[in-house]
Amino acid sequence: MCLRTFFSVVLVLASTAIAQNDSKSESQPHLPAPEVVSLNAPGGMVLKATYFAAGKPGPGVILFHQSNRTRHSWDDVAMQLASAGLNILAIDDRGYGESGGKKEQRAQYQDGDLDTAFEYLVSQPGVTRAVIGAGGAGWLGVDDSVEMARRHSAEVKSLVLISGETLLPQLRFLRQASHLPGLFIVSDDDEYPPTVEAMEWLYDCSASPEKQFIHYIGPKAPWLWYETSDPTKVPPTGSHGTDLFKRHPELKETMVRWFVDTLVKTPGHAPADAVASAAVLNEIESPGGVARVTERLLEVRKRDPQAQLFPEANVDIIAEDHQREGDNRTALQIFKLNLLAYPDSADANGNLADSYLRDGQKDLARKHAQKALALLDSHAAPASSWSDTEQRRGEIRKAVEDVLKKLNGSR
Repeated sequence: MCLRTFFSVVLVLASTAIAQNDSKSESQPHLPAPEVVSLNAPGGMVLKATYFAAGKPGPGVILFHQSNRTRHSWDDVAMQLASAGLNILAIDDRGYGESGGKKEQRAQYQDGDLDTAFEYLVSQPGVTRAVIGAGGAGWLGVDDSVEMARRHSAEVKSLVLISGETLLPQLRFLRQASHLPGLFIVSDDDEYPPTVEAMEWLYDCSASPEKQFIHYIGPKAPWLWYETSDPTKVPPTGSHGTDLFKRHPELKETMVRWFVDTLVKTPGHAPADAVASAAVLNEIESPGGVARVTERLLEVRKRDPQAQLFPEANVDIIAEDHQREGDNRTALQIFKLNLLAYPDSADANGNLADSYLRDGQKDLARKHAQKALALLDSHAAPASSWSDTEQRRGEIRKAVEDVLKKLNGSR
């Protein structure tokens, strides 16, 4: 199995688990009824949209449809997002659905139409202007979403991009937008090939280490025509854009959870992903790589104290591999890097304590072992960034107590 396929399957399974674990627990609040609104756009045209208010202050999300659907393809997801505390605007693109104008005018008026939608959303009571997300399906919606983020880069904190592509200016923006987490979704049997290759390229262009790729593996659909609003040209497979929600019902909640995580819980941030940060992880293993990655982390933290370059679990694995090979000196430096990135992790402190003990630095071993126990006892933070189960906490505690026993026995 190739590496991309392996991680794609893992991410699909992970998305299913997230949805199953998280979707049932939250109560459904009483929401204001969705409101159909008319937006006055450049050129004297009126764009139709639906506003789904959360009924309380919170972030906003703008949803853009694919070329063979309208804003109503987002209705179910928009309601779920509103129930989760996000204020949603789903809009018909110029010339589509109930919006005025001609499709051929899109290039001329795109930026003005996007600004009109953005200003409407952020002007609504309770919408947090500085924390906005954008979600798009198909080439139309994906291009609109990335262009929205490019035009409003200070405010747009998260993207969801499904089955689409964009153009060179937007790709150049993504290559520079290391601060912008994105969820990328595609299926092999999308009826508009080469959408899979376009989405893989879009993912590769994104500079964020906090991006994820969900790739549904299967037989490839034949090329029949370009993505079009004419349903007679290409029979739908159910695997393009928002059509995926019917074939993969867990995907709705995965998307909701993504926006909750990146706009509500930790605005502008998602957990660092191993595939997305593969270049950094490989650099750690290169000569002088730990020092370079340490310097880079310190630099990005000056701009964003919450920024991450790599997942804690992967760097832990790399360090332990060196330790198992008897190279504790390298392992120690890697464990120190991991703790720099995840200072509130009891696991990272415990691993560093053990490495210091192996290196004969007993005072530092005791310091970090005691810090690990204090973090576990306080429950002020998860035991690690990747697990906080009682079983995992117990394993960390046992390992740290073993370090302290060895230290006390050596007195």
